[in-house]
Formats: sequence, C-alpha cells, structure tokens
Amino acid sequence: MESSGMIAVTLNVNEREYPLLVPRGERLLWTLRERLGLTGAKCGCGTNDCGACRVIVDGQARNSCVLLTRNMEGKKIETIEGLSDGLTLHPIQQAFIDAGAVQCGFCTPGMIMSAKALLDANPNPTEEEVREAIKPNLCRCTGYVKIVEAVLLAARRMREKSEVAPNENAAISGGVSS
Repeated sequence: MESSGMIAVTLNVNEREYPLLVPRGERLLWTLRERLGLTGAKCGCGTNDCGACRVIVDGQARNSCVLLTRNMEGKKIETIEGLSDGLTLHPIQQAFIDAGAVQCGFCTPGMIMSAKALLDANPNPTEEEVREAIKPNLCRCTGYVKIVEAVLLAARRMREKSEVAPNENAAISGGVSS
C-alpha cells in the first residue's frame, strides 16, 4: 500500500512485529527512534561513519542511519533494547560495566551491538578479531583497550555459561553429572 510518498512495511524488531506506514526515503535509525521509541541507537554522523547507530540485521552489525526502512521488511532486526531480559543485563552489557568500558556512553550501544554480532558468529574471538569487529565504531573517550577487554570478558563468560548449561540440564532430567 502506497499513498502520497508513504509505504507500508512490517518490521521485525527484537522479535516483535511492527506494521508501519513510513515515508519512502525514511532511514531505519529514524524509524526506530521516532516511531518505535527505541532510542538506544544514536545519530552520531548520519553518514555511515561512526557506528553509534549500529543494530543487527539478519545477524550482521549494520549502521541504521543509512538503511532504508522500506528495505527492512522480512529481516530480523535487533537493537540494544532487545538484549536485556527484564532487569537482567545481557552478558555483553554486564561485561562492559564490569570492565569499565563505558565512558560517556554515547558509542556504547553501537559497540555492544557490534560485539554481539561478533560473538553470535564467533564465540571465541581473538583480540585482533574483536578489534576488527569494533573498527566501524568510533569512540572519542577511550583508546578501546577496556572495550576490547569487555568483549573478551563477555565471550569467556558466555562460553563458560554454555559449557555449564548441558550439565545443569542433565541433572534436571535425571542424568548423571560429575
């Protein structure tokens, strides 16, 4: 359905469906912030250069400031708001706090989304792989050391949690655990 430059689109954001009518040229960042109230992604540049607006689209970290909303139909979009489980932070969010990787906080949501895309694809990255994954994200407050440490800490914690989970499941189902 199209009317006066508007286009109907249904977005899947954080596993929820949102039927919307948006201008043909509207960028995903503005749709998320202004229409859906998901303000975690920030507008730092609007030109695909800083990563403050980073979200995950079909498993890939992408800058939402340059993605047309109309092209997002049928794609799975994840934002920083979708990571926590109620009051429980995602392990990456917690690791950023624990490692002191949060300075002013402006770049943090984008950094975390880049880290999540990396860890979803590679649960045991090297320091160099972490640096490559966050390369599109600019931070003016740090030298990235604590950010890299936070991502590696999150990776370790997530691996340890997934190694413990099978034993817990075996104990619950009556299996033997050592």
